[in-house]
Amino acid sequence: MTLTPAEAPVSLHGAEHAANPQRSYELLRRQGAVGVAEVAPGVVVNLITDYRAALDLLQDTDTWTKDTRSWLPQVPEDSPIRPLVEWRPSLFFADGEAHAHLRRVITDSFSLLDPHDVRALTFRFADTLLQEFADTGTVDLVREYAQQLPLMVFNALFGMPDEDGPRLVWALGAMMDSDPGKQAAGGQAFGAYLETLYGTKAAQRGHDLTSWFIDHPNGLSQEEAVNQILITLGAGNEPLCNLIANTLVRLLSDDRYFGTLTTGSLPIQHAIDDALWHDAPLANYSVHFPKKDVTFHGARIPAGSPVMVSYAAANACPHSGIPADGYRSGNKAHLAFAAGPHTCPARDVATLVATAAIERLLTYLPDIELDVPADKLTYRPGAVHRTLTALPARFTPLTPDANGATPWSRSPSRPERDTPFSPTSGGTEA
Repeated sequence: MTLTPAEAPVSLHGAEHAANPQRSYELLRRQGAVGVAEVAPGVVVNLITDYRAALDLLQDTDTWTKDTRSWLPQVPEDSPIRPLVEWRPSLFFADGEAHAHLRRVITDSFSLLDPHDVRALTFRFADTLLQEFADTGTVDLVREYAQQLPLMVFNALFGMPDEDGPRLVWALGAMMDSDPGKQAAGGQAFGAYLETLYGTKAAQRGHDLTSWFIDHPNGLSQEEAVNQILITLGAGNEPLCNLIANTLVRLLSDDRYFGTLTTGSLPIQHAIDDALWHDAPLANYSVHFPKKDVTFHGARIPAGSPVMVSYAAANACPHSGIPADGYRSGNKAHLAFAAGPHTCPARDVATLVATAAIERLLTYLPDIELDVPADKLTYRPGAVHRTLTALPARFTPLTPDANGATPWSRSPSRPERDTPFSPTSGGTEA
């Protein structure tokens, strides 16, 4: 694509975009179905903002490749987007049979998870986090809840003891920090975690995802198995954190979700659907490269040029043919989990964990409300993820000795099996 002054790249990585991403997407739409965006300082890509064009790319494996290696020399080593596009032997960067070979391991393994057990496991870790703040009356639902809970669940699903959960939370949190030193320390800690995880399960299998990855008939090498774990944890964690937080914003700020005995209220799933349509937790990703020069929805794209999909823009596309606003609730045609052969293989588990996490929070803290107006909330700058910087809330404090159900006591809504998924005993995402 040859740039003209009218097609100057639209920045997606600054504070202005974080404050109003739809304005950025509208500027990109003026360039056509494929616009030109700067996703990190000095890193320019073609960005698809049209719903139909996004589907055409995501479902076409003949024209496009996801192998980033030829493009990586153009991405600075210290670029914040580099870790997200760095080639690895994982299904994220594979095509054709190689992709199908790796994806089958993940889909088969996740299919062995019992949804009831995943839900109960989420309740258990939600209670652990609630015990830390339920007696205070205030909480940052991003830092103290949404950022921690998914990793605690994943840690157990992959077969590590509960005490390793905080280690994983710290490592991935540090990797997302703006301090390069902390990023490096987080990367080292995450690498050590993966090494321990694989070594433990290679020595003694359990009833967990890591063991199923290792034992799958497709016969993954150690490098392949570790990279599938890495990509599942890395790619699954932040979008799930964002989904929980972005859904809570809706539940705590929109009167439609608080009904009466006569009017009723909209369910949590409605809020999740709304967040997936209008505030996609993974806003822009899915890097593809044409194998040869192509003209795609009016844009000339040379072979090897990076093309990303804007899930957030495509979902809001006025030309999608899907009715806007409330009519989209319950409609699963959104692109928040991508589409085609690279659709997120853990979308059902992710939705299950998000739903259970929100249910547990609202069960114990039914009067929780935002501590600031919703229009004063801020988002972290960055092109890929739609991440709140904080979500302050207040509620009536609970105490361990309070009458009735609390996070410290068994309640009627709490499953009888307190530890439904035991990585060490064999027990009974993503």
